Amino acid sequence: MAGGSPSALITSKVGENAPSDYSPMAAAERRHLTVMICDLVGSDALSARLDPEDMGAVIDAFQAACARITLAYDGFLADSRGGGILAYFGYPRAHEDDADRTVRAGLDIVAAVARLKTRAEQPLSVRIGIATGLVVVGDLGGAGALRERAVVGKTPNLAARLQAIAEPNMIVVCDSTRSLLGNLFELEDLGPRDIKGIAGPTRAWAVLRASSVTSRFEALHATGLTVLVGRDEEFELLLRRWQRAKSGEGQVVLLSGEAGIGKSRLTAALLENLATEPHARLRYFCSPQHTNSALYPIIGQMERAAGLVHDDTPQAMLDKLDAVLAQTSTSIEDAALFAEMLSLPNDGRYPALELTPEQRRQRTLDALILQVQALTRSSPVLMIFEDAHWADPTSLEVLSRAVDRIAALRALLIVMFRPEFDPPWIGQPHVTALPINRLAQSEVVAIIDHLVGNKELPADVMAEIVERTDGNPLFVEELTKAVLEAESEGDGRRIVTAVPSPGSAVPGSLHASLMARLDRLGPAKELAQIGSAIGREFSHALLAALVSKPEAELGSALDRLIAAGLLSRQGVPPHARYLFKHSLVQDVAYSSLLRSKRHQLHAEIAGILESQFRDTIDSSPGLLSHHYKSAGKFDRAIPYSIRAGDVAASRYASSEATVHYQAAFDMASELQASDEAGNARVQAVLKLASVATRREHFERDLRNLEGVRQLAESGANREQLCRILYWTGRMHFVLGNFDRGVEYAQQALRVAEEVAGGDDLTAEPINLLARIHCLRGEPAPAAQYAARNVGQMHRLGNRVEEAAVSGVLAFACGMSGRYRDAVDAAEQGVMLARGLDHLPTLAACYMYRAVVKGWFGHIQDAVSDFEQARTISERVGDLFRRYLVHGWRGEAYVLCGDYAAAGKELGQCIVLGDQIGTSFHRGAFLAFVARV
Repeated sequence: MAGGSPSALITSKVGENAPSDYSPMAAAERRHLTVMICDLVGSDALSARLDPEDMGAVIDAFQAACARITLAYDGFLADSRGGGILAYFGYPRAHEDDADRTVRAGLDIVAAVARLKTRAEQPLSVRIGIATGLVVVGDLGGAGALRERAVVGKTPNLAARLQAIAEPNMIVVCDSTRSLLGNLFELEDLGPRDIKGIAGPTRAWAVLRASSVTSRFEALHATGLTVLVGRDEEFELLLRRWQRAKSGEGQVVLLSGEAGIGKSRLTAALLENLATEPHARLRYFCSPQHTNSALYPIIGQMERAAGLVHDDTPQAMLDKLDAVLAQTSTSIEDAALFAEMLSLPNDGRYPALELTPEQRRQRTLDALILQVQALTRSSPVLMIFEDAHWADPTSLEVLSRAVDRIAALRALLIVMFRPEFDPPWIGQPHVTALPINRLAQSEVVAIIDHLVGNKELPADVMAEIVERTDGNPLFVEELTKAVLEAESEGDGRRIVTAVPSPGSAVPGSLHASLMARLDRLGPAKELAQIGSAIGREFSHALLAALVSKPEAELGSALDRLIAAGLLSRQGVPPHARYLFKHSLVQDVAYSSLLRSKRHQLHAEIAGILESQFRDTIDSSPGLLSHHYKSAGKFDRAIPYSIRAGDVAASRYASSEATVHYQAAFDMASELQASDEAGNARVQAVLKLASVATRREHFERDLRNLEGVRQLAESGANREQLCRILYWTGRMHFVLGNFDRGVEYAQQALRVAEEVAGGDDLTAEPINLLARIHCLRGEPAPAAQYAARNVGQMHRLGNRVEEAAVSGVLAFACGMSGRYRDAVDAAEQGVMLARGLDHLPTLAACYMYRAVVKGWFGHIQDAVSDFEQARTISERVGDLFRRYLVHGWRGEAYVLCGDYAAAGKELGQCIVLGDQIGTSFHRGAFLAFVARV
């Protein structure tokens, strides 16, 4: 190629192993782009044959055609060298149909280059490769090295490789681009290809031509429509308006709503309902690429009505036009106007009309309305005008005339548009405004269930889809499909395990349209990006502290975000709070930030929260942990994660506490080896053990404890070692490994006695030994350890453990047959626990007292105490305590001979035990089941 090839052009920019992030670029962003590489075929050979001046003219003409067409589709011509061009679609301004625009631009370039008049012996041809994917893109207005590194990522490289496998005048697209095109184009599957620099086979598709599918909605839903949910009232209103229209009272319905809300799906349902009913249909489709093409939707409708196809001869097209116009007895003068509107040559069958341009325009508009009037004389007419927000001014003028005339016709006109369009027809008696709102949560779930079918979708995944899609049916459909594509195999059925992470989780089918909404905001877009780093919801005060803008400028930018429908506001600045209306918009805004910028923002947010919003430290430590973690400052995040876990644990929210403690452990494991990192890891492991409730938690904690025990044994912190040994013993205890539990508890006690010799460190292992000896059926040592521990806890002022171990003492005394001592200890435990704000301990004390009463024949009292223990355990979510309560209450019923009640309680006990994976006391409970 003369002057450089696409491969050289791409290699100079990104190379095959370019990094995914390139922070030195000014105003850089992460974006999904569609990239087009175009190569002039045989340019090297052509340059050898032609005079340099002639070759220069060829290159100039080629580049001018490519630049003109790229600009026409609002793309960006990033570079052109000799016979190669590189174009981006989706930056600096995204559109919801960038993939569509790119392919249409490619088809136009193929046709335009073939028509170029040059001194070449043969018509010129091109090869085009198109790919869509994530890139890092910089300030394209830059110069020098910055411009050379404008786009970083594999997408341009993939486009270059696809261009290389294309035949002359062929456009080849990758699979990700193809998935965005639906049935908008006729494509040929080229199959999987091994492409240099791309891991694994890459599927490629050749673009043949634009398809004949009339509706963009239908083209992008080629695999079928989702179920219509939550639109019963709207559908019934359309049917009522149709009935009135059929009777001669023409009606107009203005169907409005945001992208994806279901306008087209609702009209599709209406068309399906009327399929067997005699009527005429007129459908008009506006296009974002033809907002300034006069009468574009009307010309398209007439071409489809006449059945015109691209390979018809001009005479065949005129014959088809005459045939369709004869059905409405159209005058020959109006036929001449329509032929001219369709750019068809007059072969003499129509008169030459001597009209000024304005007269011709007015006559054409009048003729279009007469066509509708003529149709209504033979049958009712349903007119659907889609995407009026993209309509050209002349088409809108025709539409306005139709609205004015339709009241006296047998016709229903449905005009569909997005909120940014302001229809001028509201208020007329035959015009009904019908806004389409978001779906309710139950309706969203119904759509998900329909899409999932017989697959299994975990409740937490379902909840996340509901949360992030905010009642928008298209968002629901696309995000659910994205989840299903990421599913894994399990038990012979396909099971969805998780929603992909935010940002990357936004399906490509939605990413472009959401990014387009942000790009239209201008400078306010940066505010949306900053807000996205704060969270789905943020305060005016925090945002103002983050941005260096005057209050008036900040308020104006926020007003623009609200007007665009991206944010909602509660309250009045500076006390206002803002909420992203769609979490997917937040995801896209956040994903557009470079990692370096995200880190910077999160660090600034955390610092401001610490210094200016100090109440956050106590009220929301998890928030500070999140921002420091997202900033990569794990050493600052870990203490807040631990603190957040402690807050959750104090509220009996063990699941939430586990999440925070696990985050602290994971971050501590990532830190470079140091005493501080080691201490943080040990602290996180001990905290995790303290809230474990299931077998998988206990086994996880045993592994973690073993890892930090080796670390502690090599250090000088004997107190830390004691706690690790204690919790290791406790994990074995709850797993039912009593011998190992005693072993580790005794080791912990020996270490504690070496270090302190007092109550502070010895109390926990002694407490554990008392419990294990109880359940091993060894009442003497159990009572000895329990009595000693009651005194320790009293001296330490630990009333929670004093109450709990009093229950253990009661249990040990009861096993020895010491009824009075057992009851006294149990009563002491309940009395202490009632004065505490610690519900798990109160449940345990009721349970111990119930066991003792049951052993000594006071069954009704025992049942009452068991019920108290069960109710409290349910309230705090303590499955393990409920397991024990059901088991021992079953034992009590066995002892009094009520085997039916015993069977019910023991059955619930075994189910709960299986659920949490514990074998604790299971042998005794199963023995009672056998007895029943």
